[in-house]
Amino acid sequence: MKSEDPYHPKVLLVGYNGANNTGSEARLLSIIEDVRRVLGPEVHITVPTLNEKNLRRYLDEDECLHIVPIPSIYFLALRKLVKEHDLVLLVEGSCYMDTWTSALLWAFLWTTRCANSLKKPCVAYAVDAGDLSSVNRWLVKKEASKTDLIITRTKKAAEKLISIKVKASIKATADTAFTFQEDPEDHNLLEDMWPDSVNGVVGLALVDFSLWPVIIRPWGRKEDLYKWPYYFSRSNERYKAKQKLIEGWSKVADSIIENHQKRVALICMEELDESLAREIRSKMKNKDSCQIISSGEFNASQMTSILGKLDLLVTSRYHASVLSLKAEVPQIAVGHDLRLSTIYQDLGLHDDYFISQNAPHLWGDVEEKVSLLLRDPHLQQDKLQQGYQEQLSLSQQNSILLGEFLKQKKLLVRE
Repeated sequence: MKSEDPYHPKVLLVGYNGANNTGSEARLLSIIEDVRRVLGPEVHITVPTLNEKNLRRYLDEDECLHIVPIPSIYFLALRKLVKEHDLVLLVEGSCYMDTWTSALLWAFLWTTRCANSLKKPCVAYAVDAGDLSSVNRWLVKKEASKTDLIITRTKKAAEKLISIKVKASIKATADTAFTFQEDPEDHNLLEDMWPDSVNGVVGLALVDFSLWPVIIRPWGRKEDLYKWPYYFSRSNERYKAKQKLIEGWSKVADSIIENHQKRVALICMEELDESLAREIRSKMKNKDSCQIISSGEFNASQMTSILGKLDLLVTSRYHASVLSLKAEVPQIAVGHDLRLSTIYQDLGLHDDYFISQNAPHLWGDVEEKVSLLLRDPHLQQDKLQQGYQEQLSLSQQNSILLGEFLKQKKLLVRE
């Protein structure tokens, strides 16, 4: 490698870093471990972020790991960082989709374009592909094809990229979060923080569908600002959709408490979910039996421990499903994009336990499935156990593929 120290290459990890998002945090920490496993503990790693303060909550900087803040208008900063490094990894799971915002997609495509023009190897590392506008589909076809290697976290994602004629080498594995390990000290966190949950806890992992996608505009209402120039979507139709979510989730939560004598945890896998959770709790009749548990307060290890102690999980968040799987927690999905749908297909749960957010009898279906699994929590056990082992085995292939790629490109130089 062309580096100041040929045995200590410089690796750039570009993703959704510093958003107080449990899934992104678990992925990032697992990927750092993978990179160190392949390139050695003294490899130099740089993590760019739009929110340095949040990132430092869970990532410790040292002589080999560097946190670099970048501006919201990121083009020049990303190109400069690509130029300064020997290897570029795209580490955001929701890489090739515009579900959340086109700006995030463009950041990854721009990084790939810069790496290609500067002749820097670029790998998309265990990423996903999903819904794309016609313009973004064209951009992905054009720019993602310049990636040296794309490792997708599902076969469906690989098929999606192939279908839009992405020409890069594509391999399918599983999400890096399957190899994430919680700190043993966090194992009894839920019992310690909520002693009166002795009868069990049902987790509802929420997302406010009505906020997305984030759009780019020069100005807007302060309450809609994510980080300039990015604003959350707002309209009367979206407001009505949010009110339906609040009403539906609050009724489900009250039903769980009244009919099954369980406590309810409103789980915010991203700090942005807190506003919705607070509104749901305020609407409930049984507020005293409900707590909000957020990634704004707890790190990925703590959130994983909490997820693993649930009696049941009802989730709209992909990584809540992933991080609860090792503990074989029964689960139901209320999905709004391809990610949960795909993982439920892989686990063999889709036909019976995946419910679309647009289902005509959504909340009745949710309550029916909740009752079914609370009566017989072992219904899914075999599928959860087998699914976890399969996904873990596939996830462990990520670092192997990275090592093979670096050897093939003659970039893996070790003492």
